[in-house]
Amino acid sequence: MFDPFMRFLAFLFLAAFALPPSVLSAAPEPAVSMVRITTASQQPDYSIPWAPGSVMRGVGAGFVIEGNRIMTNAHVVSNATFITVQKEGDPTPWNAYVIHVAHDCDLALLGVRDEAFFKGAKPLSFGGLPALESEVSVFGYPIGGDRLSVTRGVVSRIDFQPYSHSEVDSHLSIQIDAAINPGNSGGPVMQNGKVVGVAFQGYSGAVAQNVGFMIPVPVIHRFLRDVEDGSYDRYMDIAATYFPLINPALRAALDVGDAESGVLVGSVFDDGAASGKLKAGDVILSVDGHKIFDDGKIDLDGDRVEMAEVFERKFKGDKVQLEILREGKKESLTLELSRPWPFEMQARAYDKRPRFVLEGGLLFQPLNRDFLDSIKNKDVRLRYFFDCFISDHLYREHPEIVVLSNVLADPVNTYAAPFKGGIVNRINGRPIHSLQDVAAAFESPGEFHIIELIGEGRPIVLERSALAEADQRIRRRYGVTAQQNL
Repeated sequence: MFDPFMRFLAFLFLAAFALPPSVLSAAPEPAVSMVRITTASQQPDYSIPWAPGSVMRGVGAGFVIEGNRIMTNAHVVSNATFITVQKEGDPTPWNAYVIHVAHDCDLALLGVRDEAFFKGAKPLSFGGLPALESEVSVFGYPIGGDRLSVTRGVVSRIDFQPYSHSEVDSHLSIQIDAAINPGNSGGPVMQNGKVVGVAFQGYSGAVAQNVGFMIPVPVIHRFLRDVEDGSYDRYMDIAATYFPLINPALRAALDVGDAESGVLVGSVFDDGAASGKLKAGDVILSVDGHKIFDDGKIDLDGDRVEMAEVFERKFKGDKVQLEILREGKKESLTLELSRPWPFEMQARAYDKRPRFVLEGGLLFQPLNRDFLDSIKNKDVRLRYFFDCFISDHLYREHPEIVVLSNVLADPVNTYAAPFKGGIVNRINGRPIHSLQDVAAAFESPGEFHIIELIGEGRPIVLERSALAEADQRIRRRYGVTAQQNL
């Protein structure tokens, strides 16, 4: 005979299985807005720039927002050649496309050509910044299964952090004690039924356990406002470096009084918002009326944040008001914000084919992060031109640093191999400021092409009359499909 307690347990067990299937399988409320994103992408090979690159498959998450759009991370759809999306519980793959992508803040918007996809989907709305120690839920499709996964974590930090997608941009981000794994990227982070962030990066287990990051709502709102005119203009910057002003001796030398605080201007970059306005040695005391503390932070919306947050929230052409101390006197400045182009050289490039010129087996490519990583070149000169491109104002003379990246061996380029990795200075007497200059120089008349490299005492010489036959031979031998991509 059954014990009465065991009878009760058996009743509960049978009652559970008697519940309607719709109740037993009910998903969390955001499930109707969740999207599983599958991509086929082609990753460029900078060591063989004419090759199409390897094909890779990726999986990420997204969610439906107002306007029949899907929000996700830029890195989920970067270099994608084909994108399909599936709603939670619907096995049908739908063709999707990128509407806007922001590689500097790792966000993207997708559309679906057949708007029937959005039938029954509920657009999610956005909340605000979650409080420290408050709980959030992360939705996505991490490794280990195809169904929707939900994890929970606690908000542990709100701070400026580097965004790994571009490797040069830093923005406001929120750290949570829930792991962000492959497949979680692009999924919503929810609190009280509202989206408070987009999951986007985390540490590997070798670095930290259960540490993930989400893109907060201020960054999301800025992205959505930026694309309202149909294009994305990227983040703006004042294009100047500045440093904390904590050292008492330095404060005294700059005539900064005890009641004053701010940051010291270091370098001012050409073609930026601060060019011709700020000077090295200026002390910035306030920005848009917000007092700057000696650690570079300001009070904004009740939080202590980096002063850069003021610039972060503005758009192309917006103005910012600075109060500065210059040679002991206070002045007011107005800067019109823009995107300084030299910074883009050190960022990762996406959705672009590698640029190159191939002539007589000599391969010329512009120096950038992807190129440098592909060749794994430890050459000190290349590292200097890359690392100091902005700080030493190398972009003034060389808007692009053109490198002789490879020599495809052939009788026409005998003895050129030792010059591999050199930086091009002149071709046929023409100064080389960009890859376009290389292509134009090879079009100039003459019996020889004379290529001069920085720091080399002798040039590379190609006999022009031998190049036509040599180029055909080189293309066949090395499988070259194009001579250039400018």
